[in-house]
Amino acid sequence: MFENKVLMITGGTGSFGKAVLNKFIDTDFAEIRVFSRDEKKQEDLRISMKNSKVKFYIGDVRDINSLDQAMKGVNYVFHGAALKQVPSCEFYPMEAVKTNILGSENVMNSALNREVEKVIMLSTDKAVYPINAMGISKAMMEKLMIAKACLNQVSKTKFISTRYGNVMSSRGSVIPLFVNQILKNQPLTITEPQMTRFLMSLDESVQLVFTAFAEGDNGDILVKKSPSSTINNLAIALMEIFNKKVATKIIGTRHGEKLYEVLVSREEMSRTKEFGDFYKIKADNRDLNYDNFFTSGKKIIKNLDDYTSNNSKRLEVNEIKKILLNDKYIKDIISA
Repeated sequence: MFENKVLMITGGTGSFGKAVLNKFIDTDFAEIRVFSRDEKKQEDLRISMKNSKVKFYIGDVRDINSLDQAMKGVNYVFHGAALKQVPSCEFYPMEAVKTNILGSENVMNSALNREVEKVIMLSTDKAVYPINAMGISKAMMEKLMIAKACLNQVSKTKFISTRYGNVMSSRGSVIPLFVNQILKNQPLTITEPQMTRFLMSLDESVQLVFTAFAEGDNGDILVKKSPSSTINNLAIALMEIFNKKVATKIIGTRHGEKLYEVLVSREEMSRTKEFGDFYKIKADNRDLNYDNFFTSGKKIIKNLDDYTSNNSKRLEVNEIKKILLNDKYIKDIISA
């Protein structure tokens, strides 16, 4: 499906954008465009890649003109550009609005203007029952995506979203923090020992992008089932991997943190299809003819459950260690 096609990755110099780039570089894409605003990161990536298939475009998703220029001739877009750290978005919520909401709408509008075939958006479990600015902004991005899909059903352009739990070792995640503290013999700063989080490898997260391209329909949100871990067990697993025992310090939850995360809400389950290791959340494409709501509705949601990091498969310490030892970030440190 990718033969002689052009892919554009927004936020292509970020940890997830680079993972997508590295996976797609060996496909039949004729060209892959990296779109981001950081010229230093682009230069570093260009030097390390040394691949004529990869083209670099300086621009910002907040500026639709720069998107329009970069998107000319593009067939597929993976939209990974975002402000994604919860505390920074809590302090600067309007910056999250400008990038995650308005910037995402710019990406979608530009894709419509350029008649892109498919746009895959990158969302997060924090968009479900959001309590922080980052999650709220991503939830609004999903709503925009669904609205664009519903309002442009005859368009050539299809909009699909992927929704992730924590991607291990990505920028701002807890694993690099814990590893750094362990190697420096510093106390591990644990927010809440029984807090649970989904664990997904970069490879698994990129596989979800492949699945979205292949299986996603207009307005779908695709979710990969993931196991979960308590923060306490994650800390123990890392200490055992590096054969170091350090103290732990309970610091309490940070700005906007949840005790557990939700990947699919109870309400979404009423329109969710399950296939293999994935959920496909179909868009609610009912129109504004409210008279119909008195005669037809959806499944009774009281009989459904959320899909959360508390009711997904809970990993024990040895299982967590096995996953971590296959993580590139951990392997690189061990072999250094």
